Amino acid sequence: MRYFVTFSSGDEIPVDVDHLPTGEIAVVVAGRRLAADAVDLGGSISMRIDNQVVDLWMEGAPPGHDGGSAAKPPSVGVIARGRRFYVEAQSERARALSAALGSKGGATGEGTLASPMPGRVLKVLVAEGDAVEAGAALVVVEAMKMENELCAARSGVVRRVHVTPGQTVESGARLVEIG
Repeated sequence: MRYFVTFSSGDEIPVDVDHLPTGEIAVVVAGRRLAADAVDLGGSISMRIDNQVVDLWMEGAPPGHDGGSAAKPPSVGVIARGRRFYVEAQSERARALSAALGSKGGATGEGTLASPMPGRVLKVLVAEGDAVEAGAALVVVEAMKMENELCAARSGVVRRVHVTPGQTVESGARLVEIG
């Protein structure tokens, strides 16, 4: 699976990670293949990268471990070799979903949030009459075993909620109207 790791400097690095049947991990970072494996030590991760051992402590969850959000990649704090830094990590799938939401604006009409994919509504995070800010999470839709948090494209008041938890929706289905 391909991930995009963005540092606070704005630099972005593509990282390809494949779990091999042998238990090893094939990693390609910015086009360079690295020999790697990792062991979860319950609170930290010990990684061997090109025969160098690095212990990592992480704050937050990497993509795919927290339900994720298509609209905003998760921020992950990493402590390695006595240095702390923060990155945003986004899977290729989440990036594609984010691009689809961005190209449609996530809307079918003025202030209407539509489902960018078929799936099942897991959570409705707002109620009619709620005031919401642009970027606020409104609905969580599960598609292909991934939780996708769908967010408001603009600020306003929730005029209508069209879905309920457990409901199956098609791509383009109206979810929430904001006025």
